[in-house]
Formats: sequence, structure tokens, C-alpha cells
Amino acid sequence: MALRYDCSTDSTRADGLGAAALAVRRGELVVLPTDTVYGIGADAFNPDAVDRLLGAKGRDRAMPSPVLVASPDALHDLVADFPKQGWALVEAFWPGGLTLVARHLPSLTWDLGETNGTVAVRMPSHPVALALLSETGPMAVSSANLTGRPSPQDCDAAQGMLGDSVSVYLDGGPTEAAVASSIVDLTGPAPVLKRAGAISARTLRGVVPDLLEA
Repeated sequence: MALRYDCSTDSTRADGLGAAALAVRRGELVVLPTDTVYGIGADAFNPDAVDRLLGAKGRDRAMPSPVLVASPDALHDLVADFPKQGWALVEAFWPGGLTLVARHLPSLTWDLGETNGTVAVRMPSHPVALALLSETGPMAVSSANLTGRPSPQDCDAAQGMLGDSVSVYLDGGPTEAAVASSIVDLTGPAPVLKRAGAISARTLRGVVPDLLEA
């Protein structure tokens, strides 16, 4: 049976973070709040756990999971040929609702799905998410919904869809935003906005004027 922790108090939050970190290390799934919507997460370097994540959502490998990190410094260990525009976007919008797609280091032994050598990375601004990521390292995290259903803004909605496929639920209250993160692809000659979301194209162009839209 899944465990659920109220993260509104220091003691229950500490218990929840400890249980969630242990679950991630065991290759199990956890649900956590982010600054956009609730996410379902697993150890990014455990292929079996990532496969369970995709299965819990009813998603196939053609829709790989993004990765959440606790710090921009994590990019040095994950991505290759990260452009200057990418670092400018990181400085302006991380932590926050911006996911960046880059080439991952070929030496990484992970399997996030059919990524074609890329990874979508984000640093969320929610304190519970950041605290967990600081304990676990990079996590594969996707919205905590069944594929085709709305992304959840509270723990009740996530648990109602995912049930006991998840070991630990961290209840951080309602999330701030009803929309997912914006996604910018940095793998080409110019940055491309692949999904408009929490940060508008106009705002992004204030930092990278050459931003294209897919």
C-alpha cells in the first residue's frame, strides 16, 4: 500500500522525504509536488524504475521522461555541447517552469526511452522537490497523470489516478501553476520553443532573441 506524507510541517516533511528517497533508491516510484504540476518520479539511472514510471502512466518509450535536477551544476554531468543560449536561459529562469532539451553525454548509462541521444532537463522551484532531488540526484519525472488525463495540481488527483503503482506520495498542497513547463530545444543551430507553457515565448525571447517556434 502506498504511503502518503503531509509536507506542511517540518516533522512530517522530513519523514516523507526520507521515505521517498529510500523508495527511489529501491527503484520504486514516488509522487512529488513541483512548481507547475505534480510529478511521478524514479531514479533516472535505474532503467527498470524508469520503465515502471512509463508503465504507471500508460506511456510508451516513444514519449521519454524528462529529468529533474537540484542545481544547474548537474548539467555538467548530464549534457554535452550545451550552448551559450542555454546557460542564459538557465540563469534567467531556473529554478522554474522551463525545460531544456540538449544532447546527453554519450557516457551516461541510462535509458529514459527513445530519446535519440537527447535529454529534457529542468530544475523546479518547489522546496519539497528540490529537497528530494538533493538527496537522490537526478530523477526521471513526468506529470503524475495517466496519459490523456489532466495533469494534477494536487496530491489527491495524482493518487486517484496512479494508486498503488506509486510507493510514496509527498503532499505539498496545491501547486502554483495549472500549466506544464515550457520546453526549449537546444540541439539545433538556434533554440526552438517546442511547447509553450509556464513561460511565454515573448518572455523567453527577452533572453534569447533568436528563439524559433516549432
